[in-house]
Amino acid sequence: MAYKITDACIACGACAAECPVNAIAEGDGKFEINPDECIECGACAGVCPVEAPVQG
Repeated sequence: MAYKITDACIACGACAAECPVNAIAEGDGKFEINPDECIECGACAGVCPVEAPVQG
């Protein structure tokens, strides 16, 4: 199941820089993951300082 970014996101961009398939883009006040492009690798969750990306 693709990752999604919760409202805990502080829009730091760490997740987008780490995503190997560029599935993460800046959205309205937080970053968003395109579920069709996400390969479920967890790289975003591993670098997020506030644990905003969650699988689901």
